Amino acid sequence: MLLSVLGTRSLLSARLSGAFSITSAAMADALANIPVVEIDSEGTFKYILLTVKVKDGDVHKDIVRGTKSAEYHNHIFEKVNPAMEALGMECKCLGGGKIEHNSQEKKLRVFGESTAFGKADHSVSAEKLKSAFSDYEITWSDDKK
Repeated sequence: MLLSVLGTRSLLSARLSGAFSITSAAMADALANIPVVEIDSEGTFKYILLTVKVKDGDVHKDIVRGTKSAEYHNHIFEKVNPAMEALGMECKCLGGGKIEHNSQEKKLRVFGESTAFGKADHSVSAEKLKSAFSDYEITWSDDKK
């Protein structure tokens, strides 16, 4: 009888860990499907650099979000955070700044800082932007304007 109980427990454990692996894979896929960059198509606007990770997991990636509709950097975070939570993700703002987007000249300039979140690592933000705008000239600086 004792062997039967242990055997059932082992089977249950295997089933649970298998379910966890499937869930983890699905969450990793969901994370992979989150766009690295979402910014306005033209103009100068505030942006934030965030790290997004699977809740209670180690898998993560950095993303850039920017829009001229945000009066303050925290307005961007207040929009992004609930959307990420709905996908089972957690996000943390790493800092902010501004992006100047000139689509006619295919140029992006990253600069400035966020009063609420501090200055983002603009070199990281620029690398993320290059992944979405590979045919653009992308520059960054620690200049405030």
